[in-house]
Amino acid sequence: MNLDIIVFGSHPDDAELAMGGTIAKLTANNLKVGIIDLTRGELGTRGTVATRKKEAAESAAILKTAVRDNLHFPDGGIDVNKDYMKKIIMVIRKYTPKLVFAPYFNDRHPDHIYTSRLIKEAVFSSGLDKIKTTCNKVKQKSYRPVKIFYYMQTYTFDPTFIVDITGYHEIKMKAVKSYSTQFYNPKSREPQTFISKPEFLNYIEARSLYYGFQIGKLHGEPFYSEEKIELDLLSFIK
Repeated sequence: MNLDIIVFGSHPDDAELAMGGTIAKLTANNLKVGIIDLTRGELGTRGTVATRKKEAAESAAILKTAVRDNLHFPDGGIDVNKDYMKKIIMVIRKYTPKLVFAPYFNDRHPDHIYTSRLIKEAVFSSGLDKIKTTCNKVKQKSYRPVKIFYYMQTYTFDPTFIVDITGYHEIKMKAVKSYSTQFYNPKSREPQTFISKPEFLNYIEARSLYYGFQIGKLHGEPFYSEEKIELDLLSFIK
């Protein structure tokens, strides 16, 4: 299966929190989106690998993604090495996405930082013929996506562009709340974490409103590009 877009995340729920509204908007417009989680979140204070897997599947159904997969890298142990790089290259060549999304390269969680570096290097290396990979014992062709964009997690940045997710924000929040073990639940007796406090979901809501306001919309999600992006001025007039 070919995908239009792949969103890479370090942990199940990263993609939803950062760009769930954008994913919902893309799939609603008949684009094929895949979410590839690098780890199973096994070091998480709350929940288990099994519950995170179930929650990720529920969220994927809400967002209507074409693919949701997990590479089983060690949670807390992501780094930039040839083995991890090759696995990501295999995914890129398998699905040939035009766009790739990755975490912004500076963040509170080290896994997010290393994931960002891995994806950037893999996107480039996937286009090199001399790097050989196979899928189901069949040699893969070299392939490089058109663009890589970075999404916001804990640390903020000055966005290159903001996607209007008005009309899709509620779908995003429904997908986020699929992770009932991770976020605020007054019935839970598990330890509190950085993201399980009720203020955290308020923050996600407020950020959506803030970036929406920046572009004159109700809700928005910010992204960063290291490369310049062409702007079609005629789109403002038509």
